[in-house]
Amino acid sequence: MAQENKIAVSRFPVPELKDMPEDIRNRIIAVQEKSGFIPNVFLTLAHRPDEFRAFFAYHDALMDKPGNLTKAEREMIVVATSGANQCQYCVIAHGAILRIRAKNPLIADQVATNYRKADITERQKAMLDFAMKVSQSAHLVGEADFEVLKGHGFSEDDAWDIAGISAFFGMSNRLANVTNMRPNAEFYSLGR
Repeated sequence: MAQENKIAVSRFPVPELKDMPEDIRNRIIAVQEKSGFIPNVFLTLAHRPDEFRAFFAYHDALMDKPGNLTKAEREMIVVATSGANQCQYCVIAHGAILRIRAKNPLIADQVATNYRKADITERQKAMLDFAMKVSQSAHLVGEADFEVLKGHGFSEDDAWDIAGISAFFGMSNRLANVTNMRPNAEFYSLGR
């Protein structure tokens, strides 16, 4: 734990909690009260308050909405996308959330490493195939991809959600890598 304190959360300045705008400070405190710690993504993005607000508004719109995708499936998309984009922070942080939501201590490592061999359903593999295509080669997405999703029971709205989550976390992965965002030590043991 002491070593983590010596490593910067981000390569950019991280404001003190007391110096943050009240709405951001309140959100961070609420997260800390719920989880027992402050995920470093909140501290890193607090450097740019307007972007913090926009980031979390879109994050919440994608990840907390009701729909045909379960919360665990949404996290699978994040973990697979983040693994492909080599985002250490997001694989570790969202891997922890996936383990908790799926109630499976093995799933996050499987999905991050090679979801095609993971212990998930064929429906979930089709979902992740689409998410990965959006993440890695969106210019190649075509009607055949939507037909595959439809064959697995996904609606047009589900396809939008899968694409939105994959695209959003593609951006998030790149920002986390550029900022050298460090995963919190607390994430490593969650859900195990």
